[in-house]
Amino acid sequence: MREKDLGIWQEVTWTDYWETVLDVAHGLLALGVAAGDRVAIHSENRPEWLYTDAAAVAVRGVTTGLYPTNPAPEVCHLLSDSGSKVLVAEDQEQVDKALEVADDCPELETIVYIEPRGVRSYDDPRLLSWEELITRGREHRAAFQGAVERRMAEAEPDDVITLIYTSGTTGPPKGAMLTVANVEFAISVLVEGGGFVDPAPGPDDVLLSYLPLCHVAERVFTTWFNAAMGTQVNFAESIDTVQQNLAEIQPTIVFGVPRIWEKIVAGIEIRMSKASLVKRLNYRLWMKVADRIGATLVGTGGNHTPLTRTLYAIGWILLFRSLRDRIGLRKTRYAASGAAPIAPEVLRFFMGIGVPMHEVYGMTENTAIATANHPGRIKLGTVGEPQDGVEVRVDEETGEILTRHPGTFKGYWRDPQATAEMIDDDGWLHTGDVGEWVDGTHLRITDRMKDIIITAGGKNVSPSEIENALKASPYIQEAVVLGDNRKYLAALIGIELDTVGDWAQQRRMPYTTYRDLTEKPEVVDLVRGEVDRVNAQFSQVEQIKAFRLLPKELDHEDGELTATQKVKRKAMERAFADLVADLYGERQPTEQPS
Repeated sequence: MREKDLGIWQEVTWTDYWETVLDVAHGLLALGVAAGDRVAIHSENRPEWLYTDAAAVAVRGVTTGLYPTNPAPEVCHLLSDSGSKVLVAEDQEQVDKALEVADDCPELETIVYIEPRGVRSYDDPRLLSWEELITRGREHRAAFQGAVERRMAEAEPDDVITLIYTSGTTGPPKGAMLTVANVEFAISVLVEGGGFVDPAPGPDDVLLSYLPLCHVAERVFTTWFNAAMGTQVNFAESIDTVQQNLAEIQPTIVFGVPRIWEKIVAGIEIRMSKASLVKRLNYRLWMKVADRIGATLVGTGGNHTPLTRTLYAIGWILLFRSLRDRIGLRKTRYAASGAAPIAPEVLRFFMGIGVPMHEVYGMTENTAIATANHPGRIKLGTVGEPQDGVEVRVDEETGEILTRHPGTFKGYWRDPQATAEMIDDDGWLHTGDVGEWVDGTHLRITDRMKDIIITAGGKNVSPSEIENALKASPYIQEAVVLGDNRKYLAALIGIELDTVGDWAQQRRMPYTTYRDLTEKPEVVDLVRGEVDRVNAQFSQVEQIKAFRLLPKELDHEDGELTATQKVKRKAMERAFADLVADLYGERQPTEQPS
């Protein structure tokens, strides 16, 4: 793996990796970590995250990750609910959160801090530096040789190795228990069974780790998949440098959530709007060609025709190679989007410029294993076919998607009632997603069951389809469709600050803040044009009759988003109750208030 330090990518060999894991594992034993004890990690993605994770599992402990953005109250819930004995905190910010709530977490005994700046002067007896943990580990290793290996030999398939907390869109996050057997199944499907990419990943494959390691998909890619196949993981410097880091390392395998892919497209649009006339004309010409290529690939399952192959070869010379190089996807042989629905237009964009894009489906409770679009068998707008060894069915009455396979989680931590609601007596996992089969082979997800809107006229509407179409616009960052038990649909829309701000600057339109920008009549008209474009794609009952621009960017700490950046719909409606009332009040619904 590699980490950037002072502008230079620093490599860690597998030998050094394992030596550090052993030191940390012995350090945990020295701290009294027993089989089944929980070890929490509160940090950005970095090598110490992986060292701690692997070390805890090696001594039959259970790791649980906290999102760096978790505020103190959520930190309290996660530490107390998991009953964590040891917390590894990245820096002063995370240490302060832990100390603030530590008295409400009676099982927490030790807080290990990685970055000493600002913490060295603290005198809390529970604090221990990373260096001290390593030192204790080496001393324990010398005194008790083979202790870690003996713990590893005692491991059982049913051992819980991690608690991954759900996003909590409708309530407090719940800890999903994943076992040794769950992870082994995931690896067998994704790698050994060829359910991921062919040829199978290996040491020549390069990945970028940037999604929080608390997320099941990132754990699959950065931890388990990486350790099983020996790929090279590179840690992004921060979420803000992802596009820069992509361009630097040119990964061969990339997983992203829809927001990442949408931001890449929006970034391209910004850059091209500032380019010379010749470059803009060249871009527009070849992107029209790319759209045709993408449309053809959609119709052929991802397979080129002789014509599209020829067009792509010319486009590679004139645009596609330089474009893919700039966005960091020139060497990508497999790209996947998951965790939430993505607009088909975005997928078609990447397919058109030659990025082998696939939409996949899984969730924490099934170890991220359910369905995937495979090379040569892609159906746009679907999440693909069931993976090998995976049973998938759609309930005839409710339309709910059910899955069953050895990767189904053991249950929710300390919550047997929620577990029973999730897994039925026949072993089927109730995903909460609504879907349908396309051509009898590929699964299409329409929405979350709890998010389906039933209008006053009795029409069932899937808000996510409309929201995804809106978010395909480079000017729209977030969209929340409303209309449950209402006469018409309306939307709360958050603008994309970078693209809208650039659009305003090009028109010499001064603004001071995000809110000020959203109140510009010209910006309202810009978004109205995007809404009209989307409305043309839907039936009358599914069209947005009114919208309001959100006065601020949505934020996890304000309770509007989950830690995984999913919208909390009920919280949104409460936070912006005045806008919702305005949308359905006496004011003309098509006008944005100034």
